[in-house]
Amino acid sequence: MSQSQAFEVIGGRTLSGDLHPQGAKNEALQIVSAVLLTSEPVEISNIPDIIDIRMLIDLLKGLGVKVEQLGKGHYRFQADDIDLDHFESEKFQANSRRIRGSVMLIGPLLARFRKAFLPKPGGDKIGRRRLDTHFHGFENLNARFVYDEQADQYYVEAPDGLKGAYVLMDEISVTGTANILMAAVLAEGTTTIYNAACEPYLQQLCRLLIAMGAKIEGCGSNLLIIHGVTKLGGASHRILPDMIEIGSFIGLAAMTQSNIRIKNCQVGELGIIPRVFRQLGITINVENDDLVIPAQDIYEIQSFIDGSILTIYDAPWPGFTPDLMSIVLVVAIQARGSVLIHQKMFESRLFFVDKLIDMGAQIILCDPHRATVIGLERKNQLRGIEMSSPDIRAGVALLIAALSAQGKSLIHNINQIDRGYQDIDTRLQAIGAEIRRIDV
Repeated sequence: MSQSQAFEVIGGRTLSGDLHPQGAKNEALQIVSAVLLTSEPVEISNIPDIIDIRMLIDLLKGLGVKVEQLGKGHYRFQADDIDLDHFESEKFQANSRRIRGSVMLIGPLLARFRKAFLPKPGGDKIGRRRLDTHFHGFENLNARFVYDEQADQYYVEAPDGLKGAYVLMDEISVTGTANILMAAVLAEGTTTIYNAACEPYLQQLCRLLIAMGAKIEGCGSNLLIIHGVTKLGGASHRILPDMIEIGSFIGLAAMTQSNIRIKNCQVGELGIIPRVFRQLGITINVENDDLVIPAQDIYEIQSFIDGSILTIYDAPWPGFTPDLMSIVLVVAIQARGSVLIHQKMFESRLFFVDKLIDMGAQIILCDPHRATVIGLERKNQLRGIEMSSPDIRAGVALLIAALSAQGKSLIHNINQIDRGYQDIDTRLQAIGAEIRRIDV
């Protein structure tokens, strides 16, 4: 039986230095999937070296995609000899269950080969994350959808080819929009996607597809108009720095009272993320394209203009991303003042607060979606405990808490953290964190 690993963290250390954000995980899942849309080479740089992306690349290799690594995070893909039988195989089905990002393969496969098989994808256990939006969109584009309950597998086909249509999204789904967009670029006629997600990841996907020869209007808005083409060509693309990691590093600096420079952030693509952390009282200085967070003894949570308690909630872009709600909650623990955290989109993401309460945080879990944090003002330091990471974002939030705590913490199930954060332990060690990976 193979050993699992944990992070052993000695907290209370002040950190100092530069951190370089990795490429954006959520963008990479879409961009790497898009290579299936053409038989010509596609070069992608700044791909993060994390478990989910490695698994997706392995899925592509299994389908026959030629993958050549040109440098760190720099790959050339060519999908000119796809084995369609492989994605019906038990091996492909078993591997694709392990990551939620595998759902992004359906749109490109359906567009180019008129059929796709996929089981229920895996990923974080953070509540219901239905795929209905994806499949309603495919059905609008003239595809047929069947769910084989016994095999727990999705089967989608478009024997007559995809046809352009008006698609009104029933929810603002990032992956749903990306999947339907990738299907529509090779559909016959014009497709209109209304209520589309408009995250920077989607804007980047549009830029890549346009570079490949797609005809897309409305990039960056919630109304996308796609004029189908018969063929796409090769292109080159660079993935944005991961805004979730950037937000995590801002929170790390605040909680550990550290002076940290986050390099090359593409600040213009961060939306309201810096503003929300400033609402918590954190000083963030912009120098060229870097974010500099100076060491702060106390940061004070702002209140609304009428004096009422600040509420931070997640919302579709350009609202605040749900992936940083766990980080914001942890950062508020040592602030002056109180804040209501309202996690609207996933009903299980706040269930990790029991571990923070065990560490000494003052948090009231109101219901599965809301928690009130009463700041400690650094009058009491968190204490190290043994805990387990329930998902990627909560795992990093717990790691930040452990790094700020007094004494030793042990964090289990760190494969969840590794799914989204590249070499997080060695990168934090480089700026003074006392963290090591141990077998348990």
